[in-house]
Amino acid sequence: MIKDLVALTKPGIIRLNLFAAFGGFWVASRWQIEWSVLIWMLIGSTLTMASACVFNNYFDRDFDTKMARTQNRALPQGRLRPSFVLGYAIALGVLGLADLFIMVNPLCGWLGLLGFFVYVVIYTLWLKRNSTWSTSVGGISGAMPPVIGYCSVSNEVDAGAWILFALLFLWQPPHFWSLAIRKVEEYRAAGYPVLPVVKGVLRTKIQMIPYIVLLLISSILLYTEGYVGVVFLILSIVILGCWVIHALSGFRARNTEKWARTDFLFSVNYLLVMFIAMILDTNGV
Repeated sequence: MIKDLVALTKPGIIRLNLFAAFGGFWVASRWQIEWSVLIWMLIGSTLTMASACVFNNYFDRDFDTKMARTQNRALPQGRLRPSFVLGYAIALGVLGLADLFIMVNPLCGWLGLLGFFVYVVIYTLWLKRNSTWSTSVGGISGAMPPVIGYCSVSNEVDAGAWILFALLFLWQPPHFWSLAIRKVEEYRAAGYPVLPVVKGVLRTKIQMIPYIVLLLISSILLYTEGYVGVVFLILSIVILGCWVIHALSGFRARNTEKWARTDFLFSVNYLLVMFIAMILDTNGV
């Protein structure tokens, strides 16, 4: 049961987003670390994201039976009662948001609530079932962790917060679409109107390009605005340049599934490298 409760929170997603939240905190703190704020921010962010993910599992339990990737989860298999999972999601959300509002600052609480609302209500309950815009709009929630980390220090939404938001918001669509291209038939069978299902794989490959290019521009802005150093800038240009080249190679790829798998791994590794570089190359006071 414990294993299922942990799995409902999607720990892989939480780990990646916590790393982003830590990166946002570090950029704003500029090496002047208030450890208690960092710890409370990470706890509140973890619980809030966990709640949103459990709600997602709760509302998607019928759809999850239709996809090989999700049909072994606890709810589709009947290992946990839906009413219990709903209570679990509510408890996590109350604790996480209370932590952000009280122990960090009200701005972070509102940002956490915004991310939670977009993911659970707008993305999960509405757009995911009805529109190809689900990926782009849902990216708002995925872009909140570094902003919450940043605002836990700054207590204001300034240029740095917006640039960090842009980095995660622009990263998510090409990241997800590479997975959706690989699993396009599963998404089609489950009835999800993701872009490759509705508009086709070619259109999806085309639409990935501007997001990656804008991601490069946002990375450059983080440097020109003085938040990070030249090492971050160089790594961003090199890695994103390679990502653009690989994305373009998809138009002549003979094995689309293999190309999409590589592109997906590229996107994950890019995010890890980017935030490591961001943390190590943050400009001090």
